[in-house]
Amino acid sequence: MNDSQDPLLMDHEADGIRELDNKLPRWWVWLFWGCNLFAVFYLGYYHVLGSGNMMVKEYQQEMKVGDAIKATALARFEQSMDTAEPSKDPVVLAEGKAIFLQMCAPCHRSDAGGLVGPNLTDDYWIHGPLFKDNLKTIYNGVPEKGMLTWKTLLKPSQIYAVGSYIYTLRGSNPPNPKPREDQVQPDKPNEYE
Repeated sequence: MNDSQDPLLMDHEADGIRELDNKLPRWWVWLFWGCNLFAVFYLGYYHVLGSGNMMVKEYQQEMKVGDAIKATALARFEQSMDTAEPSKDPVVLAEGKAIFLQMCAPCHRSDAGGLVGPNLTDDYWIHGPLFKDNLKTIYNGVPEKGMLTWKTLLKPSQIYAVGSYIYTLRGSNPPNPKPREDQVQPDKPNEYE
């Protein structure tokens, strides 16, 4: 059925349509075989030999870098806790208030008058009256009494903001506060009064 004048037409037809036998362009054939060759090398390099950085390896490397940065920041914060002074910056205090209302209010009430946790507005603090004591309590938590260790959940700047906000609440006298527990009076008067 193929005419010698029409060498590109195939010998079969369907519904009156005859198929052409075109050769593929040379560049397309080279591209096809180049992709196949690349796939074989890729498979061998990444999956058989395991030489390349797969996503899991990249994640582990980035986690090591992130953990090192976090450890450095926490160590720097731990060293500065003893000399830190509470912030009076309204932006820092607003951040501290927002974090306090979200994370601390369920145990200390939104006015810090104490619920499950102690009253934070009086001058009698269980773990020490100074700002550094406040920071250390937030940072390390009190696991034996059910308070979380916040250093694993909050950034050092957030711990500082919450500590600064809590320090402003001393002497605020909320309605119906929880009675004082251990009596540790402050060495210095509250500078926010």
